[in-house]
Formats: sequence, C-alpha cells, structure tokens
Amino acid sequence: MMLPAEPKKKKIRNWLIAVVVILLYIWAFAGVPFAGVKENVGQIVGSIFYGLIHPDWGYVYTGDGEDLISLMIETVAIAFVGTFLSSILSIPFAFWAARSKNSPRWLSGFGKIVLTAIRTFPEIVLAIMFIKTVGPGSFAGVLAVSVHSIGMLAKLYSEAIENMDHGPSESVISAGGSRWDVLGFATLPQLIPEFLSFTLYRFELAVRSASILGIVGAGGIGTPMIFAINARSWSRVGIILLGIVVTVTIIDFISGRLRKRLV
Repeated sequence: MMLPAEPKKKKIRNWLIAVVVILLYIWAFAGVPFAGVKENVGQIVGSIFYGLIHPDWGYVYTGDGEDLISLMIETVAIAFVGTFLSSILSIPFAFWAARSKNSPRWLSGFGKIVLTAIRTFPEIVLAIMFIKTVGPGSFAGVLAVSVHSIGMLAKLYSEAIENMDHGPSESVISAGGSRWDVLGFATLPQLIPEFLSFTLYRFELAVRSASILGIVGAGGIGTPMIFAINARSWSRVGIILLGIVVTVTIIDFISGRLRKRLV
C-alpha cells in the first residue's frame, strides 16, 4: 500500500533535517583540537566524579568556624545583609528612574542609564574592587552584593512605580488628602508587597552569588571551595557543592512560598 504523498514528504524532510544536524555536529567536533588533552584524562575525570559522589562528611561541622555549616551561614549572612541594604538604597533610585507626569523625561532616562551602568559590573568584579579598598573578607562581599543589587532592585521597583494604579491616589486627593496621605494610604499599600516580592527574589540570587565571591577573597563558602579545587580534594569539593545545593533549595522554597502570599 502506497503512503500518501504529504506524509511521505514530511518523513523525508525530517530525515534530511536529522542528517544535516548530525553532519553539523561532526563538522563542529572535527575542528576541536584534542592535542592538548592529557593522556590520563580518564583517570582525572574518574577521580573528580568519585570525590563528588563520596563527599567528605567530616567537614560538615568541625567546631572551628571553618566548617561547612559555619561558612554557609556566613554566605547566607552576606547575601542577607547585602540585599537588605540594597532594598533600602534602591528606593530613591527607583523614584528617580520611574517616569511620571510631574517630572521631565530626561530625568528618568538619566536615572535608567545610571542603573544600567551599575548592573553592568558583575558582582565578582565589584568584589575584587572592594577587596582592594576595604581588604579581603565578608565586608567586601556585602558591598559587592549590595551595589550590584541596587541596579536590579531599583529597576524592578521603578517598573512597579510606573505600572501602579493611580486611581487610589486620585481618590485621596479628591477627598482633600495631602501628599503624605497619598503616600501612606494609596502609594505604599500598592508598592510594598511588590517591593518585598522583588527583594525576596533578589535574595535568592544573592545567595548563589555570595557562594562564589569567596573565590576572590570576599568571604563565604567560596574560599574553601577554591582551595579544595586547587588541592584536588574532590571529596571536599563534593560536600561543599552539596551544601550549596541544599541551602539554595531551602531558601528558594521558603522564598517562593512567601512571594505567593505577598502577590
């Protein structure tokens, strides 16, 4: 029995696409130079995976302040303090960048450019700059997280301000309310839940960022992780990665539940 013309053409077309994709992969990998790969690469990869699946459980808590639990608490504290500071400092930047009827467009446009410039610097670059300024340690990590977070939070805050419903504000004004009444009874009740939701989301990201800032000396769990990688102590690397995954998962779960209640 002959197949209909249309399904047969579709089948041939799918086979041609598959062949083209396979040929592209072959062509791409054919240009990869494998001359620099070490002869014992299999042994190295095997030792890495063995260490990752056999973590060093003795490092979880040692009582000297340099164990996994202590450094993860320090990492979360860096993210929390940095996010808390940025959530406060972002508010004036947000009103500066938000477009309104009473302010010129160039003013908000310049504010948006400033926020974009702040977000351009990665946190690890900011951490290196602050380490040169205040020295290595958790304080440099807090400054890096807070400055970078200002760029993101202020942008989100400004968008919330721009999309705010102005009906309640007009109602308060028509009832004879002052600017402070508008702020207290119309503006803040709308903005605070969204601001808190954005702050919690930023805190989730800050925990991930703070986990690697220690690589450059900005405190937290990143410092022992880079030492363990350099020493090829893969079991220590495995328990550190496991601790980061567990911590981030718990924070994501709690933050997600809180954000659902706020919005």
